[in-house]
Amino acid sequence: MRYKTLSLFAALAITAYAQDISQIAKSDPLIITGAVGTQNTYYHSSIGDGYASPLSNMVFLNLNISVYGISMPFSLYYSNDNLDFNYPHISFNLNPRYKNWTGYIGRGSMAYSSYVMDMSFNGIGVEYDDGKRWRFGAFYGRLRNAINDDPTDPAARNPQYKRLGWGFKMGYGDAANHIDLYLLRAYDRLNSIDEQWQQYIAPQENIVMGLKGNIQPVKCLNITANVASSLFSTDTRADKVDNKTADRWSTVFDTRYSSLARFAGDVSATLSLQGVNASVFYRMIQPDYTSLGTYYMSNNYQALGLTLSTTLMNTVSLAATFSGQSDNLTDRQLYTTRGYVYSAMASSRLGQNFNLTASYSGYTQNQGDGTAKVNDTTKVDRIMQSFSLTPSASFDTETYSHSVSLTGSITDNKDRNKFATGESDVTSWAIGLGYGLGIKPWETDLSLNLSHQVSDGYHTTYTSDIASLGASRSFLKEKELSLGATLSLCRNEVKDQSKSLSIGGDVSLGYTLNKVHVFSLTAGVNKYGDVNVVKRRSSLDQTDVNVSLNYTYTFSLYELKRKAENTK
Repeated sequence: MRYKTLSLFAALAITAYAQDISQIAKSDPLIITGAVGTQNTYYHSSIGDGYASPLSNMVFLNLNISVYGISMPFSLYYSNDNLDFNYPHISFNLNPRYKNWTGYIGRGSMAYSSYVMDMSFNGIGVEYDDGKRWRFGAFYGRLRNAINDDPTDPAARNPQYKRLGWGFKMGYGDAANHIDLYLLRAYDRLNSIDEQWQQYIAPQENIVMGLKGNIQPVKCLNITANVASSLFSTDTRADKVDNKTADRWSTVFDTRYSSLARFAGDVSATLSLQGVNASVFYRMIQPDYTSLGTYYMSNNYQALGLTLSTTLMNTVSLAATFSGQSDNLTDRQLYTTRGYVYSAMASSRLGQNFNLTASYSGYTQNQGDGTAKVNDTTKVDRIMQSFSLTPSASFDTETYSHSVSLTGSITDNKDRNKFATGESDVTSWAIGLGYGLGIKPWETDLSLNLSHQVSDGYHTTYTSDIASLGASRSFLKEKELSLGATLSLCRNEVKDQSKSLSIGGDVSLGYTLNKVHVFSLTAGVNKYGDVNVVKRRSSLDQTDVNVSLNYTYTFSLYELKRKAENTK
C-alpha cells in the first residue's frame, strides 16, 4: 500500500527476557509501564530541500508488560517521512531460567566459537551451566528467512533460501583451564524459493565442528586455542560421493562432488611477569573456509602478531604491537599480498597536573610472486606512517577547574614503487588546542577548541581551519533545566582552486518536569558560501536552518503487586 503524502510505519515486537522460574512466585504478577513522545523537525536551506524534508514529524509509543517478571515490550511508530506502509512485524523471544538451566523459545542466540556460529536463530534451545565446571547447550531453529519475490518483477530483491540449523556444545573446566566442543549443522530448503530462482542460486549445506580451550600451566602464563573444521557443499543438488569414507558421515552430512573440507584456527600465548605483559598469536584460515552459521568471514590468509606492555616507576606506560598477514596460502593466486601493522605508545604522568602521550603507528603493504611474476611497473608497495604528541594539563581550585590539551600529528602515505608518479601520495599534519573552564559557583562549563590541518597531495594543497566555542549550564534545585550554546567557524581551501567559509550557531534547551515529562528544543543556523580565490571579500549567501522540538512522557499504567493491598 502506498500513499502520496502520508504514510504509517508500525512495528510490533514481543520479547520476554531471561526469567528465573524459581523466582516467579516472588515476582509481581503484572506491571505495565511505557513511554509516549513526539519528535518534530523543521529544516530549511536556501539551496533547496533536496537533502531533507522541510518538516518531519514522528510519534512513538513504547509499552512494556511484565508478567511475573517476564517482560514483553511493544512499540508503535508513526512518521510522515516514509512513503511505504509496513505491516506490523512480530517477533517473539522467551528465555526462562531455572537454577542452572536456561531455555530459548523464539529469537535467541548462544555463545559459540567465532569460527562456527555468530548469528541468532529462531527456534528452541536449552543451556546448562553448573557455575563450576560442566556446561552444555543445544538448539534447533531457522538461521535466516527465505526471500522469494516474484521473478518477473524488475525490482525483485535478491533471492535466498530458507536456512535451518541445529547445534550442540559441551564444555568442562574453569576460567583458567577449560575445553569446549561445538557442533553446527546448517542446510538450505530447496523448495523455499521459486523454481526460476533455483536455476541461478544453488542450495548449500554445512557441518562444522569447533574446539576451543585454555590452559594455565603456571600462574603467569595463559595458552588459548580455537580451531574448527568445516565440511561445506556449494550445491546440494550435486551427486553424492559413493565410498566408505564418505558413508561414515551420511547420517548427518551427505558428501557430494561439490563438497569442500577446510580448516580455520588460532592459538595465542600471554605471559605476565614482574610488570611486563607479552603475548603472541597465530591465525590461519584456509581458502574457501565457510560456516553457514556466520554472517561473513575472511579466508585464505595467515597472520602472526606480537604485543608488549609495561609500566616503569609507576609513572611511564609503554606498549608496542606488531602483526603481519599474507594471503595465497595454496599458491594458486597470481600474486601474494603481504601487510604489516605496527605501533608504539608511551604515556607519562608528570606530577599531579601534567600528562604527556606520544604514539607512532605504521602500515606497510607489498606484493610478491604467485603463479605469475610481479610486474615492477604495477607492483603494490605502499607505506603509511603516523606520529602524534599530546601534552595535557588540569588544575582545580575551589572556584574554577581548568583543563587544556594540545595535539600535534603527522601522517605520511606514500607509494614506494620506483615507477610511481606520486599521484596517490599524501602528507598531512594537524595541530589542535582544547581548553575547558568550569565555574563552580555558577555551575557553568565553557569550552574552546581550535584545529588547523594541512594536506599536501599531487600538485595540490588542502587546508582546513576550525574553531568552536561552547557553553552549558544547569538551573533549578534538581538541575531540571539545562541550557547550552555553541558557535563554530570553519574555513576550507584548495590551493589555487577554491575557498569556502561557514559560520554556525546552535542552541539547546532541556527541561524535565516531575521526572516523567522531558522537553527538549534544539535550533541551529549555518551561514556559508564560496570565497573567491583572489583576495576579494565575498558574502556568506547560503543559509541552513534546523529546529527540533521533542517531548517524551514515561508512565506506569498499571501495577499489580504481589500483595493485593499494593494494587494501583
